[in-house]
Amino acid sequence: MAKITFKTNAGDVVVENASGNLMEIATYESVEGIDADCGGVCSCATCMVRVPPEWREKLNPPEESEADLLDIEEAGEGVRLSCQIEVTEAMDGMVVEIPQRGES
Repeated sequence: MAKITFKTNAGDVVVENASGNLMEIATYESVEGIDADCGGVCSCATCMVRVPPEWREKLNPPEESEADLLDIEEAGEGVRLSCQIEVTEAMDGMVVEIPQRGES
């Protein structure tokens, strides 16, 4: 199990023993800024997170559908859809930032 920290404007949400994908964890913990309108099917981009450079290599690269959606949304560097990031032990200690709408 991994420890994941979500940085939001309202403060940090720290989740111990995280399992599943980041979107599932964030919605279960009511993390501000993760709306997950599509329920995790990679079609709405309401679950964006910014992953710091030091953690990006520990993640699988975005699949085509995620990359296309992020292009449409003009997401900034390091932004991923949390529904597409499955938590692994290698992510223990990871901190992700929740971008404000229009800030990605």
